[in-house]
Amino acid sequence: MGIPRRTLVGVVLAVVALLIFAACLTVGRPAQSLPPAGISKIQHVVVIMQENRSFDSYFGTFPGADGIPMQNGVPTVCVPDPAKHACVRPYYDPADRNAGGPHSQSNAKAAVNGGKMDGFIAQAEHASSNCAANDPACTGAAVTDVMGYHDARDIPNYWTYAKDFTLQDHLFQSDASWSLPSHLYMVSEWSAKCSVPGQAASCVNAPQGPQLPPDFGKPKSPPRPAPDYAWTDLTYLLYQQSVSWGYYVFNGTEPDCESDSAMTCAPVKQDAKTPGIWNPLPYFDTVKQDGQLGNIQSLANFYSAAKKGTLPAVSWIDPTSAVSEHPPALVSTGQAYVTGLVNAIMSGPDWSSTAIFLSWDDWGGFYDHVTPPVVDQNGYGLRVPGIVISPYAKKGYIDHQTLSQDAYVKFIEDDFLHGQRLDPATDGRPDPRPDVREDNPLLGNLENDFNFNQKPSPPVLLPNATTY
Repeated sequence: MGIPRRTLVGVVLAVVALLIFAACLTVGRPAQSLPPAGISKIQHVVVIMQENRSFDSYFGTFPGADGIPMQNGVPTVCVPDPAKHACVRPYYDPADRNAGGPHSQSNAKAAVNGGKMDGFIAQAEHASSNCAANDPACTGAAVTDVMGYHDARDIPNYWTYAKDFTLQDHLFQSDASWSLPSHLYMVSEWSAKCSVPGQAASCVNAPQGPQLPPDFGKPKSPPRPAPDYAWTDLTYLLYQQSVSWGYYVFNGTEPDCESDSAMTCAPVKQDAKTPGIWNPLPYFDTVKQDGQLGNIQSLANFYSAAKKGTLPAVSWIDPTSAVSEHPPALVSTGQAYVTGLVNAIMSGPDWSSTAIFLSWDDWGGFYDHVTPPVVDQNGYGLRVPGIVISPYAKKGYIDHQTLSQDAYVKFIEDDFLHGQRLDPATDGRPDPRPDVREDNPLLGNLENDFNFNQKPSPPVLLPNATTY
C-alpha cells in the first residue's frame, strides 16, 4: 500500500519548514572555522641548532637507537691511532669540556674513508691547534678525545627529551663540511660563492669555501670584504606568502679559543647586528631587499615572545660560543641553555602549537659509525643528533628514516608554504643550485615523527636550566 498523497505532501512541507527554521537560527552568527588538522596544528616551528657533536658521541648507547656496535657491553669497533700504532674503541668520557677534531670537507672525507669510518683519530692528530677559533681545521688539544661518548649521566636532559618525545637516529648534516656551510643550508639549502653582487646566476657551488665573513679566521689587513649571498633563501618564500619569521642571535662571541688567554685566537664578537658564520642571513640580498633585516634580533626577544605567546611561525636560534657545545665549550652549559629555551616555550601560550627541532650543525670531528648516504655532490655529511619536541611528537619514538637537516626546511614549506620549494624552476627567483634538496627521494618525512590525533603531551619542564 502506498503512502497517501496528502500525507506525503505534509511530510515534505514539515521538512522544508524545519530547514527554514534552522537557517533562520544561523542568521547573524559568525562563521565557525574548523580547528587546524594534521600538520596545520603546528603553527610555530623553532629550530635550535647547537654545535659539533656526532650522534654516537651523545646517543651512541641510547636504548633502541642505532648506536655504537657492541657485544656484551663492549664496543666491537676499533679505530686506528696512527701515533700509537694501535686502535681505540669508543669509550665513556665524563669530561665536561671536550677537544673534538677538525671538521672541514676534507676531514669529513678522510674520517669516512670510503665507508670504513676509521679516520677520526688520524684527522684529530694531524689538525692544527694554533689557528683562529672559528677555523674548522682547528682542534682543541694535543690529546684526542674523538672516540669518547657521553650518556644520561652527563646529558640527562637531552636523554629525557629523547625518551619523552622523538629521537632521530639517522639524521645527517645537510652538507659534509663545517659551520658556515651548514648554517647556509639551514636557511637556504645551498652553500655557494657569487662573483657578481646581486646576480644569482653568478653563484657557483661551494660546499667548503663560500664567501667568508670579514670576521672569519685570523685578522686580515685590509679586512676581507663582506660577502654577497645572491641566491635564494627560505625567508624569500616566507615573505612572499606573509609568513612571519625570526632569527635570534645570542649576544656574545663565536666559537672561542682553547684557552681564554690565548693570544693567537681572540674570540670573535657576535650579536644580531654582526653577521658571521652563525648569522649569515644579513648577507642575503633577499633579506635586505624585502626589508626584513629587523627579523634578525637579539635572543632576549625570543624569550619575550615565548612568554607572551607571540612567537613567529618560524624561528631559528643561534647560540654564543659559551653555550654552543662547540669545543671547548662545556657540555653542561650548552644543555642548561637549551633546557632554558625549551622550558620557555613550554611555559608559554604557544607550546600547544609548537614543534621544536633540536640538532647539532656538524659532527665536530667526533666518531660516528654510520656511513653517510651520498645524495649529490655536496652531501650528506656525518650523522648528528636530532630530537623533535612537541605536544604532538610521538612519545618514546625512535625515527629510523634517512633524514638530513633539509627535512626541517621541507617541513616548514609543507606546513606554511603549501609545499612550495626552494626550486629555481618555480620559486620566481632562479639560481644555479645543483638540485632541490627537499625533494631528494632519500629524504624522509618529518611528519612521521608526529601523531596529530594523540592527546597533546604536557610540558616537561626540566631542572638545571639557564635563561639568558
